[in-house]
Amino acid sequence: MLFLVTNDDGYLAPGIKALARALDRVGDVVIVAPDREQSATSHSLTLHNPLRIRQTGDNEYHVDGTPTDCVMLAVSAVLDRQPDFVFSGINHGGNMGEDVLYSGTVSAAMEGTLLGIPSIAISLSQGNERWIDGYESVVRRLAEEIVSGPVDATFPSNTLLNINLPDRDPTEVQGTRVTSLGKRTYEDPIVTDVDPRGKTYYWIGGGAPTWEGPEGSDFLAVQAGYISITPIQLDLTNHRAIPGLKRWEDVSLRGKD
Repeated sequence: MLFLVTNDDGYLAPGIKALARALDRVGDVVIVAPDREQSATSHSLTLHNPLRIRQTGDNEYHVDGTPTDCVMLAVSAVLDRQPDFVFSGINHGGNMGEDVLYSGTVSAAMEGTLLGIPSIAISLSQGNERWIDGYESVVRRLAEEIVSGPVDATFPSNTLLNINLPDRDPTEVQGTRVTSLGKRTYEDPIVTDVDPRGKTYYWIGGGAPTWEGPEGSDFLAVQAGYISITPIQLDLTNHRAIPGLKRWEDVSLRGKD
């Protein structure tokens, strides 16, 4: 069993080290991760600059690019065969609700999915590093369950697993819950201030988030002390909206004379 391990916090982050140790007892691990933090880079690719891969240890490499770059380069240039699974994480901070649209951690798993590889993103809510090492055995148990199960049932076509660990002592975890994405909003997402030279600047990410969502949402599970496991599909089509839009097919695009 070959695991490709990556993240968006950089190859030196404690989370990716813990993830690699957890998987090392389940199969062979190769780390290909960014050389620096790439949080919130989403599914971006580096198209206008050359990329370089540097080996930093046995089966450990870093790339001067995004998490998506890392997965693409790992599969096409580093590994001598396609990995059986892609694991991305453990991210230092949760990736729930709309966060999955911005997350480099989740996007690395998305790239693995696009390449036909079963992929999993793992994040620690609040990113409290004191719990990361303790979660090593929990993540190993999750990985054992994932790789031993029927792949087709666990990973339907174009589907990845997004796992969020609660911000608490791993010995106090209540169990696992299969969840849907919640919704989070920021009251004041932009911080505006003046720099020492008197010029105005803006900083994205201010304000505390407010969460909402139905019973079974990811944030509710994590809040209650459960590990949230959300299946995410890459097909963004709103299939329920298609019948209402069908009328457009009968609209003439020729203007009146």
